[in-house]
Amino acid sequence: MNIRHKWVDAVLVVIAVAALAGLVGEFSTPAEGGPKPLKVDGDGLRPAQWHDLPARPIQWQAPATDVLRLEFPGQLTLGRMFTLTVHRSKAGSARLQLLAENDQLIAETAGAGKDLTVQWLPPVVETLVLKARLLDGAGKVIAQGPVPLAVRDNAPLQVQGRFSAPSFDTRVLNELLANSNAVLDWQVTLGKTVTRTETAREAMATPGLMVVDAAYVERLPGAARAALLDRVAGGMPLIVLASNAADPAMWARTLQLNLKASPDKPVGAPLAMSPAPLNPVAGVWAPAGDLAWTRQWQEGRIVWLGAVDWHRYAISEPRSLGLWWQRVLDAAGVSRPEAVSWIEPEEMPLAGQRLEICALGVRGDAWQRRPDKADASCMAVWPKQAGWMKVDPQHAVYVYEKNDWPMWQMAQRRDATARYAARTPAPQAAGSTPLPAWPFALLFTMAMLALWWRERR
Repeated sequence: MNIRHKWVDAVLVVIAVAALAGLVGEFSTPAEGGPKPLKVDGDGLRPAQWHDLPARPIQWQAPATDVLRLEFPGQLTLGRMFTLTVHRSKAGSARLQLLAENDQLIAETAGAGKDLTVQWLPPVVETLVLKARLLDGAGKVIAQGPVPLAVRDNAPLQVQGRFSAPSFDTRVLNELLANSNAVLDWQVTLGKTVTRTETAREAMATPGLMVVDAAYVERLPGAARAALLDRVAGGMPLIVLASNAADPAMWARTLQLNLKASPDKPVGAPLAMSPAPLNPVAGVWAPAGDLAWTRQWQEGRIVWLGAVDWHRYAISEPRSLGLWWQRVLDAAGVSRPEAVSWIEPEEMPLAGQRLEICALGVRGDAWQRRPDKADASCMAVWPKQAGWMKVDPQHAVYVYEKNDWPMWQMAQRRDATARYAARTPAPQAAGSTPLPAWPFALLFTMAMLALWWRERR
């Protein structure tokens, strides 16, 4: 009788385990007419084509042929460096050339890695179509095509400058900003009662940047220093020239900036900068390049520029010096607000193909809000021909020929197909129907109740 009792319990345990396996497993039964995955051949479809299709399973294998991807800004502000990067699917010795509209070589680089990058500084505001050429180690052309670029002038930057002592660095900075058409409110203390003032040519209610030397901040009364930091907290970037800093205790107390004596050794390349007498050590201030440190101050940002005597490059390396200062401004988070901010198209605009154009701040019946693009509005167009297509008086989009950059088009179709496959449900086995879970749950509950009842007897 005891053996029979254990045998019945064992059968109930087996039933419970089997029911639990059916409950957590994903079993299906053969069925006629089940949903079949869409078979996709080759590189797949363009992003706009996939966007118009409902989500459904696909059966697709990415081809193994070589492709490349281009990365470059379609529009650029004058004074910014234009950077073109070609990402290849396979590494190997190659050269990347950037050519002007008259086919004159303006930049070139060589390497054996998957990525090749060239840079070029546009000299003037213009809309142009450059050309890129990728060659293998033997000089054979792998790919070439147009590289459109719109170089535009930006709104003048409004800058306030306050300095307790004159210096060559301050004077050269004044010249750099003036040459960039910045609006300057500039004051330099020349003596106890003498101040050189440059009044702004237009009203400056909320300056986009304030530049001071360390001595100016140190000599401010406590209330005035607090008011300055309140302006920074409200979003105004502040750059501190550290050449005449002399009160480490004040900086540590006010901005948690721990200053130590700097080694007398030039830092950086290609421009070797001499360090200021006092510069930060590890703490809440983060390095932002050579001899520059930053910290967030609520909505604004403060930059400690610990380089001195950089004015000597104004004559020998004016272009490199301008780019160095541009990086300092970027570290400070300097931005010039624009009424409309255009978003680069996600795919190559092609003649005769649907194109989605999106922007922030646009108005009009043709523009519609998109839930997948925060705060942006979009409209769809069908360009009829290649070339620059005017969207509005201040903005144009370049439309490529259908045979431009075929390896890049292949890569974009593969990327779009992979994204579509990732957002669709995994295909079930052909002709199958998943089994419902409730019968397994009921069987498991009954087996466990039977075991409990037998145990209570």
